[in-house]
Amino acid sequence: MTTQEISLKLEHYDDIFSDFDMRPYSKRALSVDFVDEIRRASLDKSESGIDLSISVPADARSESHEVTIKERLAGHFEKHYGLVLKEKRKTMGQGVLMVVLGVISMILATFILSGSAEGDMLKSFLVVFLEPASWFLLWEGSDLLLFTSREINPELGFYGKMFASRENIHFKSY
Repeated sequence: MTTQEISLKLEHYDDIFSDFDMRPYSKRALSVDFVDEIRRASLDKSESGIDLSISVPADARSESHEVTIKERLAGHFEKHYGLVLKEKRKTMGQGVLMVVLGVISMILATFILSGSAEGDMLKSFLVVFLEPASWFLLWEGSDLLLFTSREINPELGFYGKMFASRENIHFKSY
């Protein structure tokens, strides 16, 4: 399998992390700019085989920091891939549930109408209640399945690529 390289040049390790987070590297939040730069660079890369190469000045390198940072990056990508995947599954599940409930409501309204006697107030109320509810559930559920779930795909794709490549994070000197 051929790997595709994402190469980033940093002045120091702190460029990877948020300026506002003073915790040790093992716990610090990643910089939004750093993650966005990786995201932009990964757009034209395939689903697997990404090699993240981070160049740091030779005199600023520390092997112990690099091991910690690699673990932190891998943990970040794994965590966020799991979160986005969970969100996608939840959205799809809600969509399916709403569509099924909409269809059931339509079937109930149809049964009520087919066996209804004129002037039965309860049956009329149920039909008036079920018909709009069924259409709402059907359309909103379809929207979740067809459109909302697709909006999650770019984020899921990015974190999926980076999670699959979490072992391919390397530091270099310049």
